[in-house]
Amino acid sequence: MSTIAIDVKTHYLAAQSDPDKGQYVFAYTITITNQGEQSVQLLNRAWRITDADHKITRVAGDGVVGEQPHIAPGESFSYTSGTVLATPIGTMEGHYGMVNADGRKFEAKIPSFRLAVPNILH
Repeated sequence: MSTIAIDVKTHYLAAQSDPDKGQYVFAYTITITNQGEQSVQLLNRAWRITDADHKITRVAGDGVVGEQPHIAPGESFSYTSGTVLATPIGTMEGHYGMVNADGRKFEAKIPSFRLAVPNILH
């Protein structure tokens, strides 16, 4: 069985944002760690992005940042990407489509994480 750990760190990009126009830009860095016993490859991703007005955007596609990385047992792969929200707070969640070394496909769940302008929440 393949065990994948996913760690997320988020950052608000104030210099690229324009709150007067309802544009809040966030970067997120995700580290995917293979805690299983065989190599895996990330094939695709699917995201559900929800802003504070409950507007949902779905994003799906092959790989991440143009790559479909192979991750050996005990190894990690990190990448940084971003999204734009119309509100100063929102959430993202989804899954990665993966395949292990013996050809079995599975989904690695990306737990919901918050995107928020600093000091917006008390």
